[in-house]
Amino acid sequence: MVEEEKCDVEATAIEPSSDPIPYSIFTKAQKALIVTIISVAATFTAFASNIYFPAIPTIAKDLSVTPELLNLTVTSYMIFQALSPTIWGAIADARGRRFAFICTFVVFLGACIGLAETRHYYQLIILRCLQSSGSASTIALGAGVLGDITTREERGGYMGIFQAGLLVPLAFAPVLGGIFAGTLGWRAIFWFLTIYSGVFLVFLIIFLPETLRSLVGNGSIPAKGLAESPIAYLQRRRQQRHATESSQTQQEVIKPKKKARIDFLGPIRILFGKQAICIILFLSVYYAVWQMSVAAMSTLFVQTYGLTQIQTGLTYIANGVGCILGTLTTGKFLDFEYRRIKAKHTGDANDFPIERARLRTMWYWAVLQCVSVVVFGWTIDKRVHISVPIITTFFTGWAEIAIQAATSTFLVDIFPKQSASATAALNLSRCLLGAGGTAAIIPLVNAISVGWSFTLCTGIMLVSLILLLVQMQCGPRWRSARNKKELEK
Repeated sequence: MVEEEKCDVEATAIEPSSDPIPYSIFTKAQKALIVTIISVAATFTAFASNIYFPAIPTIAKDLSVTPELLNLTVTSYMIFQALSPTIWGAIADARGRRFAFICTFVVFLGACIGLAETRHYYQLIILRCLQSSGSASTIALGAGVLGDITTREERGGYMGIFQAGLLVPLAFAPVLGGIFAGTLGWRAIFWFLTIYSGVFLVFLIIFLPETLRSLVGNGSIPAKGLAESPIAYLQRRRQQRHATESSQTQQEVIKPKKKARIDFLGPIRILFGKQAICIILFLSVYYAVWQMSVAAMSTLFVQTYGLTQIQTGLTYIANGVGCILGTLTTGKFLDFEYRRIKAKHTGDANDFPIERARLRTMWYWAVLQCVSVVVFGWTIDKRVHISVPIITTFFTGWAEIAIQAATSTFLVDIFPKQSASATAALNLSRCLLGAGGTAAIIPLVNAISVGWSFTLCTGIMLVSLILLLVQMQCGPRWRSARNKKELEK
């Protein structure tokens, strides 16, 4: 294990003040900028994954491999998408969010340059794994930033905005991928990602502040070294020049509280801890089935309806729009539900029913996804007009992302000091199941048909509802026991 000193904030005002110390000193405008930055950062995960799908037939032909072999690059991408956030999430929870963000984008940028120059299949697999290692962690890191700067009352709305930015590529990346592959060639996909990531990395370095609470508290403690953005440095120097006696009445005294270490096993402990394993596995099953349908779309639509690459890319728009609308509406609704239940809660704050506030509507979204998936499978199987399966992808995307937004917000709520690691644990589980699903879906379709393949998937989703029931019923008791154990330490 790598260890480093990490200062928790213990701030007391030198002069008494009637105003309580805020959870975060960032204003709404500053929070909006931070959320915008991390939302754009998160787009790289979905861009790198979904812009690739329409080009699969072309890349397979160019590299002289079968589409089944090329689908393994999707599987390997998802495996590293699962594994890498467990490392970067642990680093971000100890070393800082900025440091982790910068490192991941440097890795991603290098991988994209290599992919644009790929000449062999083995190079494609290796570099896709490296690309995934750089891009996949942005979701966990962004969730960590949200946990740093938002309270429970506002977190759902900000999480919705964050996830919306994350999901925009689901609507547009396949279209761009189809256009690039059909006009400039598939290598243009990776040159586009190279330019996009390079420009954004410069923007991130300049503007993203450090938010890790063990380093900067509520934002009032100046960051040091790489953790301090150039903008923050200039602002601090300006404030120092214009400081007056009156402006120092709320000065805080910062005391080191304890040493901390980079806990690489933190995400693993969260994943297999009983406080969250049921909801994580539940989400993972629904995510895997969604990814199976998305990954199979290009192959199934080309084989069944004879679409071109550009036409295939356009079929992904409905799924992306459904995802965006799902996360925007779910985020605001989560805030509304939290405030409503909090207003009725009269007991101890530690006994607040957070499971009910965050997970109560999961049942509706789960049923919607089950119905849309089975209809998707059978309409393709029976060669129904292509508009019908495309419409079902809208509802599948909406339902899946609503489930994902609620689950992500819930995990940040119950693991506030390990928000990046908690999101990494979720990412590990869902991406590993998704990787297995995407590798299995085409062989499964070839074996038992499209309709029965997605009927089987729907049956698995229905059985997994038991996990949601267990989380709702037993979660409060497990969480209370964990809290008591932590207080005894």
